[in-house]
Amino acid sequence: MIKNFIKTAWRSIFSNKFYSAINILGLTAGMVVGIFLLLWIQDELSFDRFHKHQRSIYKIGIEGGTGISKRIFGSIIAPVGNFAKKEIPEVQDAVRIFKIGDAALKYKEKRFNEKNFAFVDPSYFTVFDFPLLQGNSKQPFPDNNSIVLTQRTARRYFGDENPIGKTVTLGIEDLCVVSGVIADYPENSTFQFQVLLPISRFNEQAYIKNKTTYDNKTYLSSMDEDWSNFSFETYLQLRPDANLATVSKKLQAIHERNKPEDAPVPYVTQALAKMHLYQMDGSDAGIDNVRVFIGVAIMILVIASINYINLSTARSLSRAKEVGIRKVIGAGRKELFFQFILETTIIFVIASALALAFVFIGLPLFNSFSGKQISLQLFNPTLWISVLIMLVGTLALTSIYPALLLSKFDPIKVLKGRFTRKNSSARKILVVLQFTVSIILITLTIVIGRQLDFIKHQNLGYEKDHIISVTMAPKMSKHFDAVKTELLKNKDIDYVIRLGRDMVYGGASTGDNDWEGKPSKSNLWFNMTYSDQSALNFFKIKLTQGRNFTGSIADSTHFIINESAAREMGLKDPIGVRLRIRTVPGTIIGVVKDFNYASARQKIEPMVFQYSPKDCWQLYLKTTTSGTKSALNSLQQIWKSYYDDMPMNYSFLDESYQKQYTNEQKQGSLFNFFALIAIVISCLGLLGLCTYTAQVRTKEIGIRKVLGATVFGIIQLLNKEFLFLVILANVIAVPIAVYFSINWLDGFAFRTTLPFTIFLYAAGITIAIALFTVSFQSIKAAYANPVKSLHDE
Repeated sequence: MIKNFIKTAWRSIFSNKFYSAINILGLTAGMVVGIFLLLWIQDELSFDRFHKHQRSIYKIGIEGGTGISKRIFGSIIAPVGNFAKKEIPEVQDAVRIFKIGDAALKYKEKRFNEKNFAFVDPSYFTVFDFPLLQGNSKQPFPDNNSIVLTQRTARRYFGDENPIGKTVTLGIEDLCVVSGVIADYPENSTFQFQVLLPISRFNEQAYIKNKTTYDNKTYLSSMDEDWSNFSFETYLQLRPDANLATVSKKLQAIHERNKPEDAPVPYVTQALAKMHLYQMDGSDAGIDNVRVFIGVAIMILVIASINYINLSTARSLSRAKEVGIRKVIGAGRKELFFQFILETTIIFVIASALALAFVFIGLPLFNSFSGKQISLQLFNPTLWISVLIMLVGTLALTSIYPALLLSKFDPIKVLKGRFTRKNSSARKILVVLQFTVSIILITLTIVIGRQLDFIKHQNLGYEKDHIISVTMAPKMSKHFDAVKTELLKNKDIDYVIRLGRDMVYGGASTGDNDWEGKPSKSNLWFNMTYSDQSALNFFKIKLTQGRNFTGSIADSTHFIINESAAREMGLKDPIGVRLRIRTVPGTIIGVVKDFNYASARQKIEPMVFQYSPKDCWQLYLKTTTSGTKSALNSLQQIWKSYYDDMPMNYSFLDESYQKQYTNEQKQGSLFNFFALIAIVISCLGLLGLCTYTAQVRTKEIGIRKVLGATVFGIIQLLNKEFLFLVILANVIAVPIAVYFSINWLDGFAFRTTLPFTIFLYAAGITIAIALFTVSFQSIKAAYANPVKSLHDE
């Protein structure tokens, strides 16, 4: 019997090749998107979950600031980790991480700029599951000159040689001995450090040898005495029965006991597995994208399923006689139900096979769109269980209703020719639903593109075009004046300055401050910028009150603040007001107009410029419009005079600014793809329905033409019903699209407007595509010879 059912199902599929092709193409497209999104979602949710103790590892942060500067800081002071291990019973271990970004590494003739350096505690290798392939995880750093490399990094320098015991040069002349090789990090790890150094080395260099100071008077001999430097990411491994609220209070007590002037300073914890998708305050850091893409995957699979349901139910009249005859010769409803389920299953199996093939072929392209490095792991049971659930769910959605509908026809009515079915309102609702989803996706695509364009052309309040930046090591920084003089000899270089801040990625911040009239409950945080007298003019940052630095010795006790700082400090006339930043007392001499020195997602926070050229480590130069290449050549020559074989790592300020929005650009590309697939699937269904409608109404069209109907009249007759459904879908989609657009734009402090033309544009696109789709078949039907359609009458 089953063999007969399969044979009958095959015959039905091949006897209706056009409709079968539409069903298979629609389901294939929907499942391709569904599987891609499933892979993307699974990858996002898997971050940092591979650690054995991930449920008991927490990142530590503190609440700081008041007013607009209020936030939770993900980096804290160094002493807290050690104090927590000693004084809090719930803490099993602690790891501190101090990130230093990029640095040069050399072995013999091989030298590269390596990214993602970090100083770490030895416990990094026991708390986290980053296996040492070579070396001792219990003693990864035998001394302060030890260095641990990833497997890929070690291979770049040593090839097949054993790297253990080899001496490499860090930076210009610091020698380090390779003591370990760590396995390359998984792609779904938040940590991606290529080079690891002992945190005791940082302590030796910054505190023991160089004596860190904030006022040139008080010198700190250890980082465990420094309660002002909030630069250390700290992770605690807690006991399974630990109460997070209790641990947070104990951490706060430790801090306030050692630095009472910071009180109150609440501590917060964040589970390791939540770091990738959530901010420390629980707000979105990517989880909203996951939720959106889950919704998109479901909607596109529903659209593909609607195609099948619509065409199956629309063609019920043509299959009514088949059902009637089969029932008369003894087929029961159960057998017919199974027959139609099997027919759907065969179509679905074909579509699934094609979808999996397209996913295998198209995965590299999807990775380039999404910025992922996803691979199909054939032996990953979780992946295939998820895919199977998605496929079975889609199969159930597409098969059950059409099978129930077709199997319940009354054979007597069918065979007497008295069976008729009016246009199904359910079918119209499904068409409207299809296009509603398509219009929403098209609208969101337009909104994302508009916001990215707004960001690209936004007036930041400072100049960023034709500016090159490079980080100076101490050797070059000490001779900045000579470097500047030499660079300005090039007529293609207009201006050269130094700054103690990266204009895009930021710098230091502090809540250790005081000023005249400061409210007792204020805990305002300042973003700090060490500067010389040229920075404001270089970036064309406008002074609204007071004056600029002059470069005199007196400027070491002068500060310039921005408008947000003045507002949050409650100062209407801040000029001359005494201000202390950390241990440096001084006077406010100027106020600059607010400029957007952070991401467009953030509001402009309080900033203070402190005159301190010796703390400026970033060189900026401005070139003429056509002088970039010449300026880079001059910069490269000067760089080589200081660092002969160390590669120069430079960046363009405008490009660095745009890189902040890489995720939004990828999101926009994905939405373009989703919107295209959604509209293609919807139009495939519309084409099938229109074709079937034209076939059913062939005789009616013939009679109308004989009675004098024009071609345009016939086209209008066939098109108007479908166009009405698309217009209705636009009416329904607009308020939903407005809601989602506003919700997405709310994530930006600086955002574009939402003119109604956006929605008219989306409506125009869908109506035009739908009109083209249905008109193709309508014109064909309208031009058909009526003699052929009426010759049987």
